[in-house]
Amino acid sequence: MALQKNDFIEIEFTGKIKDGEIFDSNIKEDIDKAQLKTKPEPFIFSLGQGMFLKGVDDFLIGKEIGKYDIELNPEDAFGKRDSKLVQIIPMKIFHGQKINPFPGAVFNFDGRIAKIISVSGGRVMTDFNHPIAGKNILYKINVKRKIEDLNEKVKYFIEFLFKQNFDFEVKDTQKGTSKKLIIKTPKQFTQFVEMFKDKFKEIFDLDLEAQEIKKKSDKESQ
Repeated sequence: MALQKNDFIEIEFTGKIKDGEIFDSNIKEDIDKAQLKTKPEPFIFSLGQGMFLKGVDDFLIGKEIGKYDIELNPEDAFGKRDSKLVQIIPMKIFHGQKINPFPGAVFNFDGRIAKIISVSGGRVMTDFNHPIAGKNILYKINVKRKIEDLNEKVKYFIEFLFKQNFDFEVKDTQKGTSKKLIIKTPKQFTQFVEMFKDKFKEIFDLDLEAQEIKKKSDKESQ
């Protein structure tokens, strides 16, 4: 059966620059070959939900379980290079953070990754383009299986959204016409989790409730 938007699938993959080096993979041999800092772990994601590169998503929707070679141009991959994203930053900004910039170094500027191109006097030329922007890339994809178990799908989606393994349960509602997803979170996360109610309804048709984890009293913990 053809894969559809919102389907959860497990894949093995390797991404490389066309006629160039591997930049991402979850396959041990390729990770070792390219000396990547990733781990050979299963990768599970939902099609069409921004959990993987959109160009790969778009290609796989309508396909069957199996192996594929996918070539993407920059527009469908990491974008074209933008000269406006090459900027000069005063050296005092780096010194204020006790950082010594040098060509080739990569830094995180409030969530924006930049590579140092050159350092001249009090001027540091930085490139905020994605490192693979402007490149044609190739992905080797092995779609191993489609995930059918609801709890497994919810687990991976929670990990993707919140970068944590929150406990959860799926329960029938009192009327029995729908199901409710209860995610158990520390107090500081409850409002944040509930911001994704519409997304859980769209993908899983589940009504989301964030339930605060109650701390045990001193007496109970003894």
